[in-house]
Amino acid sequence: MRDILAITNELNTSLQKKEQDIANAILLVEVAKKRLQKLREEECDSLIDKVSAFCVKYNILIPNFDDLYVNSGRSRRKVADYTILHHYRVDIFFKIIDWQVQELNARFNEVTTNLLVGLACLNPVDSFSSFDINKILRMTELYPDDFDENIMVTLKNQLETCIVDVRDVDERFSNLQGLVDLSETLVKTKKHLNYPFVFRLVKFALLLPVATATVERTFSAMKSIKSELRNRMNDEFMSGCLVPYVERKIFNTISDETIMNTFQEIKTRRGQL
Repeated sequence: MRDILAITNELNTSLQKKEQDIANAILLVEVAKKRLQKLREEECDSLIDKVSAFCVKYNILIPNFDDLYVNSGRSRRKVADYTILHHYRVDIFFKIIDWQVQELNARFNEVTTNLLVGLACLNPVDSFSSFDINKILRMTELYPDDFDENIMVTLKNQLETCIVDVRDVDERFSNLQGLVDLSETLVKTKKHLNYPFVFRLVKFALLLPVATATVERTFSAMKSIKSELRNRMNDEFMSGCLVPYVERKIFNTISDETIMNTFQEIKTRRGQL
């Protein structure tokens, strides 16, 4: 189990970062799948050898793997028609790995993959080397409320013009290191006015990873905030407690005096804070 969880550790770490590298994250999904498949096909015997060595070291009884497996139940012991080795290999080892792969396929299905790949294509690193207009447009099709048919036609034209502008003409876009730099440079150069739908797409690409990570951190924080003593708090009070807890790095930069002045200005009070 430790080896299996270690395979997806880098992927989990990457997806939980506030500043996600979407391109690397989607690659790590494929890497995890390939490593799990390799573990399933090639490393079962070596794992059994490791477990056996551990049992020998600590005087733990090792069963004869060639014996028939006995299913121990509450009512009776039933002898199966397969060996103990088959049980450990197929019913436990293969089953756990297959379950892990199924979870990855479910979480990163075709829709999710198209979304992540489309976001990665907006990355300006290495002079927009990942840019692919077809993948970007395929991603925008997932959001018809924000990008209807008329906007899609205009967006395609803006993308084709914008990529020539920022890659081949305007040198101010040559050394950008991420979507944040791209967004800032578009505003500084006033190009967000020339390519409004492209800029909307960039803002969307910046918002989605942060929103996803923030939601996960918020649900984790709820276990600490909404304890048995505070299980009847209303939504407004809950929100007021969660926001400072989840974004405590930001709130740590705010001085006590600023907080007191803010509360003082909300409502007239008898005493001065």
